Amino acid sequence: MSDQTLLQMLEESRYTTVLSGAGMLLESGYPAIRDGAEAYDLEQKYGYAPEEIFTGSFYSARTEQFFEFYKDVILGVIDTPPGKCFYEMAELERKGLFQMIVTRRVFGLPERAGCRNVINLHGNIYNNHCPHCGKRYSVDYIRNAKRVPLCEDCKTVIRPDVCLYGEMVSNQLITRAAEEVAKADVLLVLGANLKSYLCSHLLPYYHGEKLIVINSEPHFSDKYADLAIHRRVDDTLEQIRKELEN
Repeated sequence: MSDQTLLQMLEESRYTTVLSGAGMLLESGYPAIRDGAEAYDLEQKYGYAPEEIFTGSFYSARTEQFFEFYKDVILGVIDTPPGKCFYEMAELERKGLFQMIVTRRVFGLPERAGCRNVINLHGNIYNNHCPHCGKRYSVDYIRNAKRVPLCEDCKTVIRPDVCLYGEMVSNQLITRAAEEVAKADVLLVLGANLKSYLCSHLLPYYHGEKLIVINSEPHFSDKYADLAIHRRVDDTLEQIRKELEN
């Protein structure tokens, strides 16, 4: 199917919910720390796999090692701007094609690119708090701490407002995301396959008319989509925008 057909599906949609996956992160030059060579290199450097370090138990028991990893690997990339895919997504939202964006990624890339309606299921690195007194802290405060970031008032270790590996996602956020998927007549999956964690947990709530996948890599689950496009997200969204403007 052509980009024009895809655009027609989106224009005819009364409510489109977008599921933004890891592929958009990779297109923006951000790491996929659980995958392949990246995960192996991190384990060689830190002595533990990312799934071991980026956990609540590591945060509590090996706090200094946790923040060494967190500041170097997670916060070390945040000066990289959002990729074109996020700016194109924000522009299509402004033009009324997308009503809600749901993501598990914690870097705040949709908002930084200008998206307004975003559900961050796993939180956001730009939000941090003191677990004892509740005082809020910026990401720069965490990044600039010499070692472990402590609360200025009560000296408690500050907690990033992100969902660490093994932790449960907030029921409130899951409910919101499920409601957004349920009321969509078009569900657009960007940079993920339908068996990814994000999709597999939310697809049961979808009862709309068109399920569309845009992902670089083909996947056996594409057969469940009404339309599957195997191309970079940024190039595809850019083409949709140009078709819309024409």
